[in-house]
Amino acid sequence: MGRSPPLLPLCASVSLLGGLTFGYELAVISGALLPLQLDFGLSCLEQELLVGSLLLGALLASLGGGFLIDCYGRKRAILGSNAVLLAGSLSLGLAGSLAWLVLGRWAAGFAISLSSMACCIYVSELVGPRQRGVLVSLYEAGITAGILLSYALNYALAGVPGGWRHMFGWAAAPAVLQCLSLLILPAGADEAAAHRDLIPLQGGEATKRGLGRPRYSFLDLFRERDNMRGRTTVGLGLVLFQQLTGQPNVLCYASTIFHSVGFRGGSSAVLASVGLGAVKVAATLAAMGLVDRAGRRALLLAGCALMALSVSGLGLVSFAAPMDSGPSCLAMPNATSPSNLPGDSNLPTGSSSRPLPATSKNQEEPVSSTAEKAKRHPRAGDPTGPPVPALRTAGPAPAAAPERALLHWTALVCMMVFVSAFSFGFGPVTWLVLSEIYPVEIRGRAFAFCNSFNWAANLLISLSFLDLIGAIGLSWTFLLYGLTAVLGLGFIYLFVPETKGQSLAEIDQQFQRRRFPASFGHRQSASGVQYSRIEVSAAS
Repeated sequence: MGRSPPLLPLCASVSLLGGLTFGYELAVISGALLPLQLDFGLSCLEQELLVGSLLLGALLASLGGGFLIDCYGRKRAILGSNAVLLAGSLSLGLAGSLAWLVLGRWAAGFAISLSSMACCIYVSELVGPRQRGVLVSLYEAGITAGILLSYALNYALAGVPGGWRHMFGWAAAPAVLQCLSLLILPAGADEAAAHRDLIPLQGGEATKRGLGRPRYSFLDLFRERDNMRGRTTVGLGLVLFQQLTGQPNVLCYASTIFHSVGFRGGSSAVLASVGLGAVKVAATLAAMGLVDRAGRRALLLAGCALMALSVSGLGLVSFAAPMDSGPSCLAMPNATSPSNLPGDSNLPTGSSSRPLPATSKNQEEPVSSTAEKAKRHPRAGDPTGPPVPALRTAGPAPAAAPERALLHWTALVCMMVFVSAFSFGFGPVTWLVLSEIYPVEIRGRAFAFCNSFNWAANLLISLSFLDLIGAIGLSWTFLLYGLTAVLGLGFIYLFVPETKGQSLAEIDQQFQRRRFPASFGHRQSASGVQYSRIEVSAAS
């Protein structure tokens, strides 16, 4: 009993440090890629391979990591992912060739993807209903902190010889601290219930798991049994709409968007980047405070509605400032430019060129571009060909100075609303809901299955952006994203239930009783659902 007080802070540290590692690994490549290009003479294709190797590792983890989480447990999965991350950091820090760099980034991608799934599930199962929303959302706050930490270290080490080795090496620090926290925590809800050393656990789920628990196969995710098909529809719908609203592109191309509507100076774009970063931090903290009060469903609805309005506003603004576009793979990341979030979001840089697309968990990881030094690489594998034009402006339509200023500020406001809406809606809540809606016996595989669609959709959206604006124009592209957000709003309203204040066992009962009518999530609250609460006897 003497160990009880520190357990809640330790759960919080696991969530926060996991997000910190995730965010840092995603963003660190933006500062390391330019010195890597200079040291290794990387071509455009080799840069894309290095950036995309993290995505390949993450995709592999999302496809197979669920089985590891369910078979070996959440705690072991996190510890194992940290071991892989340490090996990857060692490979990157000591790398003498591109092969070792790619291997290290691949290992880092595998580790952060596996850890992100296991952390959310582990924390959601250990803590009670009143703490679950805050502690799982803390992972998102950790991602933001990791991104900002990588910016600071990238800036500090930019002029240091071999500084990119230190950039990669520092990723090991939060992983080691997380391992120390895990050594004190129980392996799962069963062990915690047996020792009675954690705050009210999951309404009897730990006991239920030990008594004739059902067995699920992967194919059960698509069957009517226990309404698994309905749960999978909710999970896939959330991760797909999270990406199809275009947030990877709106955020990673933010500097280009600002440039297109008149923010010409590099300092103006940097200011926009700092402002968006501050807004994201504030919105993430607000989500943590509201998720267990207003509820998951309310945050999703409000966030999706604001995303629809703001991205449509960007589309309308860009009608007055048309852009010309062309595919480009010649851009390189800046030493101080950020990279995208997991599940979450990216902050823009001061460059106006089109970034190299890549992706993450909540995530997305397009790398912003700079470097005039990259303009000699016209296209992958063809260093002698003519330069391919990057995304650039055709100049704003003639307008009076006050009207142009109004456009500039309208674009800035729309972008900040978009960032904040995603950061208190889809960003943290999607992963919280995924960690709640599935039975414990298949939770790891189900979470990983949905996460794989998140990564794949993110990659598709990021890679299709320039082709899409080339076909229908930037304005209509943003308006299309706005329409998708409206469809997502309808999906959330009709199908996503409210789960605040309910134990995981009660959420499971709720899904089993309700099939999948259009009124599944309509006017539903924790107080409006009838439960047969499971009585739990104290474990001896």
